[in-house]
Amino acid sequence: MALHSAGAVREKKQTMAELKLRRLTELNARLREDLDRPRIKVSEACTSMINYTRNTKDFMVPSLWGQVDKREDPYAPQQSGGCCVIS
Repeated sequence: MALHSAGAVREKKQTMAELKLRRLTELNARLREDLDRPRIKVSEACTSMINYTRNTKDFMVPSLWGQVDKREDPYAPQQSGGCCVIS
């Protein structure tokens, strides 16, 4: 009886060790992927964002860009003919 329970305990410990090893291997793979991801400096990212916001017209900020013609504004409600045709 003692032999059987000792074997079960050893098997359980081995299974737990294998599970722990697998989790650590997966974590290591994810960390390597993060490490391989291309990076840029924060100052470069900020400069890029500033240039984008200065050069890209934003229809939601009329105080900066002025009023937009309704034909150019993608957010303006679409004007229909005023009536509908039922056929």
